Amino acid sequence: MDKKPKKKKFEMLENEQIADCLERMNREGYMPVRRMEEPVFQEIKRNGKKEVEHLRQRVVFEGKLQ
Repeated sequence: MDKKPKKKKFEMLENEQIADCLERMNREGYMPVRRMEEPVFQEIKRNGKKEVEHLRQRVVFEGKLQ
């Protein structure tokens, strides 16, 4: 019998909606307790200068075992 951790982080996949991620958490037996968002940046060279561009938002849900 496997013992599940009490808390687990679920990262929202690239082409996944929030409802899909929450459903995936529910199937594994976790309830969402926190949503964290952090920006993902990318360095690009333009005209010999390095510029930082916003690429996307990374969304992570923390789940608690039900």
